[in-house]
Amino acid sequence: VQLQASGGGWVQAGDSLRLSCAASGGTLRPYHMAWFRQAPGKEREFVAGISRSGYKYDADSVKGRFTFSRDNAKNTVYLQMNNLRPDDTAVYQCAATSVVSYSSNHNDPSKYNTWGQGTQVTVSS
Repeated sequence: VQLQASGGGWVQAGDSLRLSCAASGGTLRPYHMAWFRQAPGKEREFVAGISRSGYKYDADSVKGRFTFSRDNAKNTVYLQMNNLRPDDTAVYQCAATSVVSYSSNHNDPSKYNTWGQGTQVTVSS
């Protein structure tokens, strides 16, 4: 399966964006999905994950602001980002994994074997 992320942009603090990650060449149903981000000079950071059964995981930094959802019928996952802050500025990537113990591995980027290209999110103050 290949992943295509979209929806990034330049916004002001407090605004919202919705990122999409569409799959092609296969179905997303068997996969657990996640969003990671990487800001300049920083390591890649887990943002949010969703298991193939719909169980969600959020990084503390985005709890209450970001919502991860999946639409298996559309073969797409979404990251709704509200109340954006300047420290949310990063390149966002979606990723897929079929790792067995997702609850223990959801925030480990090395467990994901399929990545989409990044989409830039820039939040100005």
